[in-house]
Amino acid sequence: MENPILTESIEHVRKILGEDMKNLTIERAVFGLFFSGVKLSDGNGGLCFTPIKEIPEAVCCPSSAKVMPLSGRLSGRSVEYYLDGILGSNVLKKALGIATLNALTSSCWKKEKPQGYIVETGRDAFDDIVIRPGIKAVVVGALVPVINKLMDASINFRILEMDPATLKEREKPYFAEASRAGEFVPDADLLVITGTTVINNTLAGLLEMAKPGTQIIVTGPTASMLPDAFFSRGVTTLGGIIVTKPDELLDVISEAGSGYHFFGKSAERTIINCTNNLGG
Repeated sequence: MENPILTESIEHVRKILGEDMKNLTIERAVFGLFFSGVKLSDGNGGLCFTPIKEIPEAVCCPSSAKVMPLSGRLSGRSVEYYLDGILGSNVLKKALGIATLNALTSSCWKKEKPQGYIVETGRDAFDDIVIRPGIKAVVVGALVPVINKLMDASINFRILEMDPATLKEREKPYFAEASRAGEFVPDADLLVITGTTVINNTLAGLLEMAKPGTQIIVTGPTASMLPDAFFSRGVTTLGGIIVTKPDELLDVISEAGSGYHFFGKSAERTIINCTNNLGG
C-alpha cells in the first residue's frame, strides 16, 4: 500500500546505516494492548501504536490466526523482514515494521549526529503549540491535551476522528467525521495530527491539504522516526518517544501498559524541530 512518508523514511535509514543493517535482527518483539514494540540486536528499541480496531479478524480466534501466523517465531528475523511488512496490508506486521523503523532511527542517531534538526528529550510536542487568538485549528484524533488547551482558549476548532465514541461529552460539539477533512484542514492555522495516521496511510493526504505557513504537529509513539520525510511536507514539529530501556519497556507493554507506566522510566518523550529549510 502506498505510503510515501514511510517509503522515504525506510530508504533514509538504509542510507545512513548501510552495511550495518545486514547484521541487525529482532531480538524481541511484543504486541501489547495499547502499544507494540521491538528490541534490536544492537540494543535499540522502538514502539508503535497497536491498531486493534484495524483488525476485523480479531473477533474470534480461528479467523484471527492468519493475522500473525508467525507468533512464537518472531525473534531472530532480520530487520529487513519487518521493514518489508510496512507497506503490506497486514496491519500487525505493519505495526511491528514501524516499531522496527523507529528503533532503527535510534541506531541512526547513534551512528550519525542528526543533521538539519534538533532532538530534545523530556519534552512533549504539545508544549510547542502556539495558540493565537482568532486562529482556526484542526485536531486529527482524540488528542486530549491539545483539545483541552483549545477549549480553554475558546478557539474555533474541529476534531476529526473516525470513532466519535472516544470523545467525552464536552468534546462532542467539536467533532467532525474524518471524511470531512477537506472542509476544515485547508483553512487551519494550527493542525495537530495523531501519529496513528502513519499506520492508516492518511497522513500524506492531510499534509497536502494544509496551507503554507500552518503550524503542523504530528505526535505519538508511532511517529518516532527520522523526520525528514515529514518536514519536507510541511510538518513543523514531530513528537515521539525514545526508548531508553527496551526490555523493561517491552515487559510493561506486554502487560497492557501505557505511557503512564513507562514515561521517565524506560522511555522518554521527544520533540524534533527543523533547523534548516527542509519544510515544503
